[in-house]
Amino acid sequence: MLEMTREEFEELVAEALDRIPPELTRLMDNVAVFVEDEPPAGDPDLLGLYEGTPLTERGEWYAGVLPDRITVYRGPTLRLCDTREDVVAETEVTVVHEIAHHFGIDDARLHALGYG
Repeated sequence: MLEMTREEFEELVAEALDRIPPELTRLMDNVAVFVEDEPPAGDPDLLGLYEGTPLTERGEWYAGVLPDRITVYRGPTLRLCDTREDVVAETEVTVVHEIAHHFGIDDARLHALGYG
């Protein structure tokens, strides 16, 4: 397995977030991004997870709620990748994939776009 400290991986996630076009990041609302070492036990290969209410489903009722949560998992990403360059690319795909869920884009559409 490729070795990378949590700090190094967090920096890659931050860099992937920085590459999101500003016109999209301005639209993101009430969402926080986290890095965890491992996903829930029932899904050991999970690279990222979006938990929350997509922007497309929010209505007048949406107020006073905790932020949506995007989590990127270091362990499965490092086990999947062979090189640091692979980790950079996979982290970017994962970040874009989870942000797309925040915008209401489902897995089928993301797979069609190459972000599966």
